[in-house]
Amino acid sequence: MTQKIALCGFIITLLNSCNPFDKKDKKSIELQPTIQVVGAMQNVMRKGELAGTINLDTVKHKNGLYGLGPVEYLAGELLVIDGKSYVARVKPDSTLIVQENYQVKAPFFVYTNQVEWTIEDLPSSIKTIKKLEQYLNEKALYIKQPFVFKLKGVVDSAKIHVQNLPKGIKVNSPKEAHQGQVNYWIKNREVEIVGFFSTKHKGIFTHHDSNVHMHLITTDRMKMGHLDELFFRKGSAKLYLPKK
Repeated sequence: MTQKIALCGFIITLLNSCNPFDKKDKKSIELQPTIQVVGAMQNVMRKGELAGTINLDTVKHKNGLYGLGPVEYLAGELLVIDGKSYVARVKPDSTLIVQENYQVKAPFFVYTNQVEWTIEDLPSSIKTIKKLEQYLNEKALYIKQPFVFKLKGVVDSAKIHVQNLPKGIKVNSPKEAHQGQVNYWIKNREVEIVGFFSTKHKGIFTHHDSNVHMHLITTDRMKMGHLDELFFRKGSAKLYLPKK
């Protein structure tokens, strides 16, 4: 009798250890979130909460740091790429200026630390943001959480914008938030793009109709801004995804 009880106990333990749906296994297969978010896009665009909620210089771990967002009061764009912080602003004559600077605040900001990447050739059929987002949707089935990604390559053309809200303007809608925004076209240039993907953060760090938020910077660091349109040169782009 004792042997039968022991055998039954062994079988139950064995079955539980093989069950992919037990609580312990669920915890082990769920990737812990590494994306940090401060503030929210919808609070800026719809509630007019334009003041900085984070000072970039207070982010402690800058090794492999990546992040993006607007400058407080929508006075420019921010991009942190591999630990270096770039600020894009519009000069009075509409000239775009990009400076390396951590002494800046953002009303909302998404960031993470990523030092190891899996690198692949971006399929030559993917030239536009729409195609890229569809491709990342497929990748997200395996990554299973919000993630940062990078792209490096040559663009035939790309359109970026830089926020340039006039001082003192109150914001209650996305249309009002984009007053003063200046668009810039980039053609035949080598670029780097940092993006964040999520299906769960619309209105937080992505727009309501998209799962991606991307900022582009030229490799000479002379132009940078929020990416609106993208046409990669065929076969030129490399996609960097977080290494598991």
